[in-house]
Amino acid sequence: MMKFKALVFLGLAVLVAGCGLLGKGGKAKKTSSTTGWEYNNPDNGGFQADGDYNQVTGPGLTFIEGGTFTMGRVEQDVMYDWNNMPRRVTVASFYMDETEVSNLDYREFIFWLGRVYPENPEKVQMALPDTLVWRKELGYNDPYIQNYFRHPAYSDYPVVGVSWLQADAYCKWRTDRVNEKILVDRGILQHDNTQGGQNVYTTDSYLAGLYQGTEGEDPMQDAAGNARELKWEDGVLLPSYRLPTEAEWEYAAYGLIGNADGELLTERKLYPWNGSYLRDDSKKNRGDLMANFVRGRGDMMGMAGSLNDNADITAPVNSYNPNDYGLYCMAGNVNEWVADVYRPLNQQDVEEFQPFRGNVFTQYRRDADGNLIRNEYGELVQDTIADYRNFEDGDYRSQIIEGPDWQAMQDQLSTEDMYLKSEDAGQFASLISDNVRVYKGGSWKDRAYWLIPGTRRYLEQDQATNDIGFRCAMTRVGSPQGF
Repeated sequence: MMKFKALVFLGLAVLVAGCGLLGKGGKAKKTSSTTGWEYNNPDNGGFQADGDYNQVTGPGLTFIEGGTFTMGRVEQDVMYDWNNMPRRVTVASFYMDETEVSNLDYREFIFWLGRVYPENPEKVQMALPDTLVWRKELGYNDPYIQNYFRHPAYSDYPVVGVSWLQADAYCKWRTDRVNEKILVDRGILQHDNTQGGQNVYTTDSYLAGLYQGTEGEDPMQDAAGNARELKWEDGVLLPSYRLPTEAEWEYAAYGLIGNADGELLTERKLYPWNGSYLRDDSKKNRGDLMANFVRGRGDMMGMAGSLNDNADITAPVNSYNPNDYGLYCMAGNVNEWVADVYRPLNQQDVEEFQPFRGNVFTQYRRDADGNLIRNEYGELVQDTIADYRNFEDGDYRSQIIEGPDWQAMQDQLSTEDMYLKSEDAGQFASLISDNVRVYKGGSWKDRAYWLIPGTRRYLEQDQATNDIGFRCAMTRVGSPQGF
């Protein structure tokens, strides 16, 4: 009987393999099921196909298996903002940094900019963190202004003083450096340590054929064995590093994969760990705080000899216990920028799959001859063709200019809760605009309420503080977990 079962299993395995249903362990198809022509054969045109792709995990990332969850408020709305009503959504699988981006990581970014753009110091200036965020009128924080970002004692601490715009620029830079190294390691491209000016490697410019680099010893080949340019269809390059969406960040922070029994959620979380307590209940570390936050007024770290979270300001990015996805400091330490534009009523106009507010669709700019245009930094110039940050939310204008509109709206602008005096004379700006971004997670100077992943706050995208950092994410291409 056992022998018969083994034969049946072997027969099913052969059948599955013959039907081309094997996952990442299967082989690429050799013949088109549509036309019958053989793939990768120069005698019939040389169309190349590779059906055995499995995404490589990029440096610093960990895999986050997607799924459905209830996004939004899980605790009393103590701020009475009513801006985060619960709603069930689905998040696709993706990748996320295990830790927040550290000072060392960000210093590498600054160093590279200074080395590659020596004639453009403004490029470095735009990227530098604002170290003056540490300055307080009644506090002696001057040592952090000088030391926090640059001193090696803080290399493994999360970078702060970075705006949303700077975090977004870092993600783009990281994408290009990771993909450039992939090409160099595979012998497709030779590393050029002298690149600069307009001829700087970016993934977009390379795929467009504009990067004038030196080919390596093992270039891509066509079906006939001749060298050819690499294409996105080859699957060699990774998708872009980027800021996670609010839904992705919140989903990853909870790590509900550890609380599931089949499709049954056995325990919904308040924090990234189980239970409603802020201290570790394990036998080994019983009583230790689970995150870096403010325990009470004036208590940033506890009493000498028994520091409650062992951190006066921030802590190293791999401190405390990771959640069930292996992510560190998803509560406390520093708040983290996410990609979304803030709106108080997101739950009323939300997509059930991959919810995100902030889509701005672009296309590459071309000259009169149809050639792509690069700026002075070698980046392809893009023009906006559609902007959905304001999609059906009633806030179609975030700024009112002095004139007829101003006179007509005077009676409606009497409350300070809705409008803030602009820096420009004669203008008022809404507190909520297209340039306001969400940040989440709580920080070293926040109370425990903000450690709950469902809570949310917002700040202008060009502003920075001493308690907001970020981490990167990457899209997962293909199946959620592999077939």
